[in-house]
Amino acid sequence: MQIAFFAVAKLKKSERGRAPFALKTCELLFRGDGHNLPGFMIGRQLCVVSCFFIIARVTSLNVEPGFGNNIFGVSDGAQNFFNTGLLGAVITTILGSITWQLVASAFPLAFLSNPLVYVFLRICLFLEATGIASGAWVLAALHKRIAGFQRDE
Repeated sequence: MQIAFFAVAKLKKSERGRAPFALKTCELLFRGDGHNLPGFMIGRQLCVVSCFFIIARVTSLNVEPGFGNNIFGVSDGAQNFFNTGLLGAVITTILGSITWQLVASAFPLAFLSNPLVYVFLRICLFLEATGIASGAWVLAALHKRIAGFQRDE
């Protein structure tokens, strides 16, 4: 999603399409003094980390290797890997992250026209608004001051 958001950030308001959800998403994302885009990025990270932990827990197995009960008849080493839950994290990375990034980079306006993008934007902004990651704003302000960053206007 962030790829599509950054792609439309440089477009004029009149060039952001006519699709209702794309317009609603852009209006919410760029509202006010511009804190919703970085707020989304913080909420997105919280959402991604939560998804990885949940999926890793759900997809982890507890099959004792060496007793012939390995799933699909795999080797003991492969069964140990399946038991960690990392397989679910790898699949989530490929299907839930990389695939959608390719679509969003190729078709940002069409991607923003999807109602789920608006829903996920709202969820990420809610997660950021809870204050769970408020320390990220302090670190960003310090980094801005040290590095001398300026806003892109």
